[in-house]
Amino acid sequence: MENTALSHHHRFFDEHSSSYRFIADLLAKADIQIDGERAWDIQLMAPGVIENALARGNLGLGESYIEGHWEAERLDDFFYRLLNARLPEQVNTGKLIYHALATRLLNRQSLKRAWRVGEAHYDLGNDFYAAMLDRRMTYTCGYWREATTLDAAQEAKLDLICRKIGLEPGMRVLDIGCGWGSFMAYAAEHYGVECVGLTISREQAEYGKTLIHKGLPVEFRLQDYRLESEQFDRIVSIGMFEHVGHKNYRDFMAMAHRCLTEDGLFLLHTIGKNVRDTLPDPWIDKYIFPNGELPSLTHVSEATDGLFITEDMHNFGADYDRTLMAWYANFEAAWPRFRDQFGDAFYRMWRYYLLSCAGAFRARHIQLWQFVLSKRGVADGYHRIS
Repeated sequence: MENTALSHHHRFFDEHSSSYRFIADLLAKADIQIDGERAWDIQLMAPGVIENALARGNLGLGESYIEGHWEAERLDDFFYRLLNARLPEQVNTGKLIYHALATRLLNRQSLKRAWRVGEAHYDLGNDFYAAMLDRRMTYTCGYWREATTLDAAQEAKLDLICRKIGLEPGMRVLDIGCGWGSFMAYAAEHYGVECVGLTISREQAEYGKTLIHKGLPVEFRLQDYRLESEQFDRIVSIGMFEHVGHKNYRDFMAMAHRCLTEDGLFLLHTIGKNVRDTLPDPWIDKYIFPNGELPSLTHVSEATDGLFITEDMHNFGADYDRTLMAWYANFEAAWPRFRDQFGDAFYRMWRYYLLSCAGAFRARHIQLWQFVLSKRGVADGYHRIS
């Protein structure tokens, strides 16, 4: 007996059209069926989805999803299979010419433009993020090696960073892109250090006042990283480098070099991409992180050349899959509280964001790196901590 999705399929799609056959054959390479019965199969519910995806890549696919024109019960598995089979590389979407030119030619993360992501993403509301994240509101990858809960994974990550940079009581630490201050609070509580955090989110800076009221030696500065000039014993940047942009990588590293004491350590925690000359994802750029850009290893290497010695590099990108799935579970559980505030289109957008990213990390399409950097090299050699 024909199911509902299949009847939609016959009403809207011509199985014999060249675009339909092309996509069906392509998806078969990833073991994905159009209107199949498995959780990762794509269900088509309106005309134009295939053409939109072929013409505009993930931007077209994602916008069609927001509009409710297609569905996959396990969206994370759908994207894992899609990316693991490297299907996007086999579709020519016309290179999305304007997006490509803007990415390569413009400084989309200039002083003026850099504030946009704070307003569009991080200022959605502290209550919303508190419901989705761990109890410390840590919006970066957890460390799951021995953890079984999101709270434990995030504390393990924060402690890992503290140990990697050898924090000692009395040190002053700069956190570039401090978020809601989870690292600063943890480091102050457990290692007796003073912290200064930089953020371009007014909501995050406002939240920071609650930490200060608890008596913690932390300071939030609502400012762009380029304007910082003080010196610190240690510097961390945890999940902010993705907003810097390739035209500013060298300036970012020069700022970190300027603000770090001669014998200090700098830990850079960032998502990264496998291939240098690839464009930022246009859907993520438009709907989630305006003007974001993932670095490649060569980007990091070139930006640090002559400024820093790389003491250690650690990749635990697979842990981001589990982190995103934990955020998604929290988001789903909390959604009834936020439905009236954000609406159904936001729900589909946010679901697409969290689960497509989980699938990308699961396929190892993108990575999570932690670099430990020094100015002159650790005298007796840096001892790996994990």
